[in-house]
Amino acid sequence: MEHSSATPSLKWRQNEIFFNDNLIYKSNIEDVYKLTENVYEEMQCVYPKFFKMDILSRVAFLATELLNPDVTDLDKNKIAVVLSTKSGCLEVDKKFEESRQNIASPALFVYTLPNIMLGEVCIRRGFKGEQMCSFEEHFNAEWFDFYVSDLLENRETDACLYGHVEAIEKEVSVDLFWRRKARN
Repeated sequence: MEHSSATPSLKWRQNEIFFNDNLIYKSNIEDVYKLTENVYEEMQCVYPKFFKMDILSRVAFLATELLNPDVTDLDKNKIAVVLSTKSGCLEVDKKFEESRQNIASPALFVYTLPNIMLGEVCIRRGFKGEQMCSFEEHFNAEWFDFYVSDLLENRETDACLYGHVEAIEKEVSVDLFWRRKARN
């Protein structure tokens, strides 16, 4: 898929974040949870639920906030979110399984589904269009081009937030894009 310079994009690799290929954040923090808290604080974001999120949801949430897609002229019922992930919520799954040795943690259980990252983004932004989460090793441009093009050309979708989000204990990798329906 070719992404024009007019297509807003966000790339996050470990402790470096790029907006439209321009470095906007760099840190020496290696702990992924501490890193997300630092990004959150530097953004001066106010969303208390952030601190309850698993790492995958935190990274997807922050990446969307940083991408900050312009939706001022769009019907939020027609904004889709399509994301992929490699590991999903394996980290939370392990913690939840450990919690089951005593009393299973409902706070962890909620994050044992990778599509929860979609919910966190959609709740924050008010997006109510199609949502889909798939498992891919990495950002699959060919698949996303097909799927997002179909949404914009053949479904009642005016814009789509899409990309790949991977966040586990030692790895953060995000490729996030915002694409709108072509205007006639």
